[in-house]
Amino acid sequence: MQTTESSSTSWIKTLNRSHLVRTLETVQDGIVVSLCLGLFCVMVVQLRDLFISLLPPLNFREVTADILFSLILVELFRLLIIYLQEQRVSIGVAVEVAIVSVLREVIVRGVLEVEWTQVLATCAFLMVMALLLIVRVWLPPTFSGVDPERRIAENYQANKEKITMNGH
Repeated sequence: MQTTESSSTSWIKTLNRSHLVRTLETVQDGIVVSLCLGLFCVMVVQLRDLFISLLPPLNFREVTADILFSLILVELFRLLIIYLQEQRVSIGVAVEVAIVSVLREVIVRGVLEVEWTQVLATCAFLMVMALLLIVRVWLPPTFSGVDPERRIAENYQANKEKITMNGH
């Protein structure tokens, strides 16, 4: 039993958590970069389709839908770039993408062709998204270079050192 416990604790001691976390973050960044590349390719294809839809005969709904879809793709790309730079998802950009997506569907379908319950649900959703944008302004910036957990850990270490120095 003694050898099993010592071997199980030895691999735990050799496990470097910070190295493991850095490795996982690097893999995650690689996934996000591949998503960025894929999204960029989709944007190029969408831009080609947009220019093709501008040829006569011109269908206003199709052109508008293509333009709004292109804007959605640009905003999603911006969301991924922000994630790569700051290691967080921007609430504001995510809400803006949701709003533009809903508005695109409303414009493509036409408000008069949609059932009143769906129009009501869409209005409620847009009001909630607008409320999120307003509330986001009042929230303190938690990701502007401040890591509250690190600060708490540093305060704990400083207090621990003071206690040990005063105790001796």
